[in-house]
Amino acid sequence: METITYEKLTKIQKELLDEAEKVMENSYNPYSHFFVGAALLTKNDKIITGTNVENAAYGSTICAERAAILRANAMGYNVYKAIAIIARGQDFDTKEVSGPCGSCRQMLYESSQVSERNLEVIISTTKKNKIIISSIEELLPFAFGPKDLRIDVKKYQK
Repeated sequence: METITYEKLTKIQKELLDEAEKVMENSYNPYSHFFVGAALLTKNDKIITGTNVENAAYGSTICAERAAILRANAMGYNVYKAIAIIARGQDFDTKEVSGPCGSCRQMLYESSQVSERNLEVIISTTKKNKIIISSIEELLPFAFGPKDLRIDVKKYQK
């Protein structure tokens, strides 16, 4: 894991984070009032975004990271290089980065195996004054994925 400043991000990392920030404002969050945006980078450098969508049946809530993965898959993309995540409260900016929840980490790990790469995860505070660059394997050590089940992921790569 590396803590970095916004100025030191690459052009594409900045673009990912900026797109995540834009989509964050579309959050449907009547219960938590917490806004989260995510932006996935496909193998062809296409950026696909997602935001959190809450539900009165709390278990039906979809996080921004999973929303981006689902949207990308529906669009025919399922090989990724990176994801950027940013969050804020209704009345406050985050002081620490908000990492993906356990379910999102598992889905990102599965995506990394399909992508045949250790997915880069960029996590930022609201003001972009603290940014952590990690990998999904760092965020989810000893993970279980399709390769553990001897699944040939190549046929799922688009």
